[in-house]
Amino acid sequence: MGEEIQRGQKKIGIMGGTFDPIHTGHLILAEAAYESFGLHQVLVMPNGNPPHKPGQVQATMEDRIQMTRLGIADNPHLQLSDFENTPQDYHYTYQTLEYLNAAHPDTQYYFILGADSLMSFSEWMEPRRICQNCIILAATRYRMEHRELERQIDWLNKCFGAEIYLLETPNIDISSHMIRERLTQGKSIKYYVPSQVEDYILERGIYVQHSL
Repeated sequence: MGEEIQRGQKKIGIMGGTFDPIHTGHLILAEAAYESFGLHQVLVMPNGNPPHKPGQVQATMEDRIQMTRLGIADNPHLQLSDFENTPQDYHYTYQTLEYLNAAHPDTQYYFILGADSLMSFSEWMEPRRICQNCIILAATRYRMEHRELERQIDWLNKCFGAEIYLLETPNIDISSHMIRERLTQGKSIKYYVPSQVEDYILERGIYVQHSL
């Protein structure tokens, strides 16, 4: 995008994901973006059924929204967005961003994603339109060299006019898949997810019925 942020313009982060379930790594990432880039708030937005994960989402949208609500309840910097809770199967990122920008022209959006997603970003639907509607924050991971990421950032900038910044985060190697797998094996997920989320999962028996 390239222009300076206008005086008084809101700076809002967007962290999308299936959140199946939301976990400590997600929350640390959102807080790091808020702190590092001086954001006013981060919208935590559970996805519908993403086209790149056909048949992989296990919990219902309602359960994933509720787990997200519980997981961020004690953090005033984070706000649940149920924007994608519609009858539509999925929403493409560019569509969500274009809608939000049209509805809130006084806001600069920062789209938060993982370094692995950045490496496949050119395969997303309408990557140029995504770049026209947000600044991208890419979370670094210990498995990926900064030089590799920087080369990808340079390439995306040339191809799509992307404005991308690296977001330094602690190396906490937790995934939703790992948590689901631990549950099916009868293992504890304490500290992998906020305690309210753990209680909700166990009380409702989410994931236990699934075999991975």
